[in-house]
Amino acid sequence: MARPLVLIGAGEFAMIACEYFEHDSDLDVVAFSVERDYIVQPVLAGRPVVAYETLEAEYPPGDVDVFVAIPASQLNRLRTRLYLDAKRRGYRFATYVSSRAFVWRGAEIGENTFIFEGNVIQPFVRIGANCILWSGNHVGHRTVVRDHVFVSSHAVISGYCDIGESSFIGVNSTFNDHVKVAADNLIGAGSLVTRDTEPGRIYIGSPARAVPGKSSFDVKL
Repeated sequence: MARPLVLIGAGEFAMIACEYFEHDSDLDVVAFSVERDYIVQPVLAGRPVVAYETLEAEYPPGDVDVFVAIPASQLNRLRTRLYLDAKRRGYRFATYVSSRAFVWRGAEIGENTFIFEGNVIQPFVRIGANCILWSGNHVGHRTVVRDHVFVSSHAVISGYCDIGESSFIGVNSTFNDHVKVAADNLIGAGSLVTRDTEPGRIYIGSPARAVPGKSSFDVKL
């Protein structure tokens, strides 16, 4: 029997996650949950939308798994806040790996992580908790993707890289071997990262350079 799953979130990514979990996993999505102030309709995709503040009363931690289906909002901070809070409340997290992704045996993938179709995860890769890898990325051997990272589509992350916690990796960006991306970085679409970066910065261009006088926290994703 399929284990019930509650999706925390009720936006577009939550709807997409619902499709993938329902048709490409052994979990059964039974409800959505958002904070009370953000409930706009009581039912979504034929499932109830329940207040996150009272989630335990309707779906106790021992009865369901959860997945925090929030994208890169506030440089991943919103997803991270809800993930850490649900963890504190004792919930067990689902992780989704597409049946159409290539993941080499032994690769480590953390909880509450979502890996779309077309991703290539090579040997000895470690992907942390609460990450999202959209479709078509390459993650090279021995690379580490830290917790709370969002990787957009078609990034090429070469071997021995280190992608810092809470970073956002833009579409079609490329990383040379052994590059260390610092925490809270925003890497712009199409950027070529050839050297280590500094925390909290925005990098764009080929080769990528930090945007002067701007912090990644200033960007509204």
